[in-house]
Amino acid sequence: MSISSDMLAGVTGLTTNSSALAAISDNIANANTVGYKQVQVDFASMVNSGSTADYAAGGVSGTTQQFVTQQGTLTAASSPTDLAISGNGFFVTTSDAAPTTSDTRYFTRAGDFTENQQGFLQNSAGLYLQGWPADATGAVTPNTANLNDLTPINILQVANSATPTTTGSVQANLNADQTVNANVANYLADLNPAAPGTSVSMAEYANSPATGVQPDFSITLPVSDSKGGQRNLVVDLLKSSTPNQWYAEVVADPPSDVQTDPNLTPGLIASGILAFNPDGSIDPANTTLPSSITIGASSVTPPAAGSGEAGVQWANSLGVNGQSIALNLSQVSQLSAVSAVSNVSTNGTAFGSISGVSISQAGLVTAVYNNGTTRTIAQVAIATFPDANGLTAASGNAYTASVNSGAFTLKPPGTAGAGSLSSSSLEASTVDLSSEFTDLITTQQAYSASSKIITTADAMMQTLLGIVQ
Repeated sequence: MSISSDMLAGVTGLTTNSSALAAISDNIANANTVGYKQVQVDFASMVNSGSTADYAAGGVSGTTQQFVTQQGTLTAASSPTDLAISGNGFFVTTSDAAPTTSDTRYFTRAGDFTENQQGFLQNSAGLYLQGWPADATGAVTPNTANLNDLTPINILQVANSATPTTTGSVQANLNADQTVNANVANYLADLNPAAPGTSVSMAEYANSPATGVQPDFSITLPVSDSKGGQRNLVVDLLKSSTPNQWYAEVVADPPSDVQTDPNLTPGLIASGILAFNPDGSIDPANTTLPSSITIGASSVTPPAAGSGEAGVQWANSLGVNGQSIALNLSQVSQLSAVSAVSNVSTNGTAFGSISGVSISQAGLVTAVYNNGTTRTIAQVAIATFPDANGLTAASGNAYTASVNSGAFTLKPPGTAGAGSLSSSSLEASTVDLSSEFTDLITTQQAYSASSKIITTADAMMQTLLGIVQ
């Protein structure tokens, strides 16, 4: 029997139980840390080789185990930028608002993100949330193969920008039983610049109800110009005496917003016919209202006489760029029901201040402006690993990739095995305080017992030394 092996076994007991106490201390200290994952020290015996007649103590070793994949309880939070992942995956973050390709990427479940003074989403550990940025139209194209395509998400990056409208869609019904207006026979006399006649257009009605013809129905499309100013275009509709046809005009409201051919009624931008099939659906083959309208840039030179509807530009006083707007009227119907608009949607962003932020389950970060418009800013990325428990722990309740964890895979939330995203939620710590306090007691007892081994072995050594004396 080796007394020295007894003492060494006691020392390993002290060391391993000290490590266990350190793990328990971390767990208890982080019981309320958002997204914290419990750690524990696993014990394993060590055996010294030798004869059965002369047993030598080997002691104990400890291995730290991370429960990174353990799901914490999702709790409600007040901020829409507080995020939680239900399922597999991590938020991708950096410690710098302008990371380089060589900077470390940190992976965390701590989703307590708030907007800092520069507009970046940053959690309590100071880590910046990464995502795929949206383009000028608000579309996001995730590149799941390249971590460097991610950028820190900044709420304010589009707050002072404006995007002109390029598309407008209308979902509406025109009453098939509408009575035909008596002035329809004279309609269009004012729409031919080469042969102007009595003004009975719908555009003229907006200028002078005594000379124009009142539209049977009107649809307003709010559009944004190049400066972010909101302009209103109105589609005026008048039922024709020809079955399944309606006269249509696109006019500016107010008419002074545009300059047109001097032979045309002020404010008129485009005109034509909306044709319908017998089942009430739109008939694109016989529809002559342009599917795209172009309004030229503001200019001190007005459109020339005879240029017709092609000679339309924004008023010089506005000082804005020209723009083309595609009109999608495929969802306009003609049925025996009251004329009504179901939905009007246009893209573009009018200038305004951000009044709020929303984040969808798909991770789309959308800014809400005080002028009622919205704009997609970015999409949150989720990183998954073959063995998340093999990640290397870092300060700030985060992790870095390691050989044991395997390479990351980027995914949009809720796709290809990535967890779903929950806004206004936080993931609670996985620490169970009752278990930790129990382990604290048993660890303290084991530590005391290990120290007793050393004192007992020391007493035996002193006895042995006493024999020599």
